[in-house]
Amino acid sequence: MNNKNFTYSGWKLNGFLALIVNLGLVALAVWLFVELVNRDEFGGLLFAGVWVAVIAAIIMACGYKMLEPNEARVLLFFGNYRGTFYETGFWWLNPFMSAKKLSLRARNLNVDPIKVNDKAGNPILIGLVLVWKIKNEGAYKAVFEIDAPAEVGAVTTSTTRMNILENFVAVQSDSALRQVAGMYAYDENSNNGDGEITLRSGGDEINDRLTDELNERLAMAGIEVMEARLNYLAYAPEIAAAMLRRQQADAIISAREKIVEGAVSMVKIALERLSTEEVVELDEERKAAMVSNLLVVLCADEAAQPVVNTGTLHN
Repeated sequence: MNNKNFTYSGWKLNGFLALIVNLGLVALAVWLFVELVNRDEFGGLLFAGVWVAVIAAIIMACGYKMLEPNEARVLLFFGNYRGTFYETGFWWLNPFMSAKKLSLRARNLNVDPIKVNDKAGNPILIGLVLVWKIKNEGAYKAVFEIDAPAEVGAVTTSTTRMNILENFVAVQSDSALRQVAGMYAYDENSNNGDGEITLRSGGDEINDRLTDELNERLAMAGIEVMEARLNYLAYAPEIAAAMLRRQQADAIISAREKIVEGAVSMVKIALERLSTEEVVELDEERKAAMVSNLLVVLCADEAAQPVVNTGTLHN
């Protein structure tokens, strides 16, 4: 579909100048009416002039529009699109045009956590928060491309229109979040390849992917996502306990590896120092026993209980 959005370039006049002209028409109508009353005989031209001035003043009074910053008016002339008006301030436009008010300000949307499956098939809870706005060039699409069921006879106001857009953004955000979440594993332990990006570690890359996906889906409504980021990520309750135990096991294994690595290093240093400083001569059997005892002491979960040998070295 061709983009029909363009800036209105038809009749327009500074609102205060138009107000002066409008008041002049009212004054003219009053003056003509007084002249008509003061005449001894009926004046057809004066009577017609009074009505023309009154009707012109009333019609002109219907053309005033006031725009605040980041607002727009989509203008229609008897159902035909005539452009979008963006200029802030007090203006007078063609009074026969209807104007649909639209806000171009940024809005927040907090998507409640939803249950999805990650790349590894694990059920997770994930939520996002995003900042969105209607693009300047997207006013036409925001008004005429998106609709929602409404009650019979209900009038579509600017508030109703924005609610329709918010609902559209919410539905598309839910769909985009499900798709992006299914592309990545929850964490490094979810049977994914080494070095692959995960939902927990992806950070900015996941947020950028989510923003691109949302912008692609919301382009049809003239909406731009300025920022999107995950604000909630957790395993689903049915597997949370099992995943917690696995994480605890992984943490214990990692800690044990560090402890063993440190203990081996300490034993090696101890043997080298004993040999270098000639503190005691140990044969291979005694070295093995010493290594065994040191590893037990250094790698034990609890503090070792010392046993004092009061006999000979070989007892």
